[in-house]
Amino acid sequence: MKINYLVLHNKKERILIIKRKIVLCLLAGLIGISVGLLDAFFGRILLGITVFRDAHVLWLIPFLAVGGFITIFLYQKFGAECMQGMGLVFSVGHHEKEKIPFRLIPLVVLSTWITHLLGGSAGREGVAVQIGATISSAVERKTKIASRREMIVIGMAAGFSGLFQTPAAAAFFALEVLTIGKLEYSVLIPVMITSYTASYTAHLCGLEKFTVVLQDTLNFTPNVLIKLIVCGILFGLVGATFAQGLKYTKSFFSEKIKNPYIKIATLSCIISIYIVLFGIGRYAGLGTNLIGASFTGQTIYGWDWALKLVITILTLAAGFQGGEVTPLFSIGASLGCVLGSIMGLPSMMIAALGYAAVFGSATNTFLAPVLIGAEVFGFSYLPYFLGVCAIAHVFSGNASIYGKQKTLE
Repeated sequence: MKINYLVLHNKKERILIIKRKIVLCLLAGLIGISVGLLDAFFGRILLGITVFRDAHVLWLIPFLAVGGFITIFLYQKFGAECMQGMGLVFSVGHHEKEKIPFRLIPLVVLSTWITHLLGGSAGREGVAVQIGATISSAVERKTKIASRREMIVIGMAAGFSGLFQTPAAAAFFALEVLTIGKLEYSVLIPVMITSYTASYTAHLCGLEKFTVVLQDTLNFTPNVLIKLIVCGILFGLVGATFAQGLKYTKSFFSEKIKNPYIKIATLSCIISIYIVLFGIGRYAGLGTNLIGASFTGQTIYGWDWALKLVITILTLAAGFQGGEVTPLFSIGASLGCVLGSIMGLPSMMIAALGYAAVFGSATNTFLAPVLIGAEVFGFSYLPYFLGVCAIAHVFSGNASIYGKQKTLE
């Protein structure tokens, strides 16, 4: 709640409010440290799992269905409510539910490791954000220092920042993602504190930040401007396609195949065949291989972005855990690389714009993708990210991978 200090005439009341704000900032710092440590633990093991899977991909992918069975069993046995994942985080943030069970953390961490070990195509930010939200939710219940929504925002920022080490983007992602059109400025300072603390802690623990130094420049001629607008429109449409496709595919298979074990087994077989036939593991896991290829001059095929999109949707619709953001980065980067070549624009620069804009379009956010583009690729490119992300955001049509996200009327 925003406080108007001008109308507070009681000196004792003013002092209590200031003390409360200070305590909240201190707690935000502690949450950042805790979440940064857990993010580093989760993220470093996940990277090791990725290396191991890539070296033994043909031996591991046939067991994807077995991993699916284990995932469903764990959630049904120990935390059926936790299966909602980000949906549960949003529900608590909207005061529709009271708390996030602490057992969500081991469940989502373990099940995400299983997904990536056996070749599923998924992300990792969902885990980090859920870790942060779970810890901040527990702090809220113990201290009542801030509202449930405000504490969830603080936790989400810490989780995102600790994993990606983009503190400004993480802060504004958390501030804007719950309700589009409403920024939680009442906790702006605690959110910034927890973001930078989590990022710094994770970095100290050895989790590396992904950065790319771009050398390209563009002259804003009418021809270049038209091409950038077209790129922005396509990025927005692809982000919306991912979001709507994920929503439809989840709904379709949940309706057609009621038994979660049969559903995950059926889709696992399809995913395994796709992953083996199309590039022998090229579209498994996070998609960091496609991101790396987009920015190092390696081969990017015209269909890379589309196959990664389809296989990621199938993986998440089946019931595997992880997230969507890193695959969205890879979809956007590989699409941008292709568009740059077609349009005669610098491929790496358009890949960078796609990296940010497709993420923003699929999450229905604007400030977060602009800032993540700047933090990863350099603030000198901020005007490009602002323009292209704005166009992509308009053409995404408010589509979102987060079903519980609300829009301010």
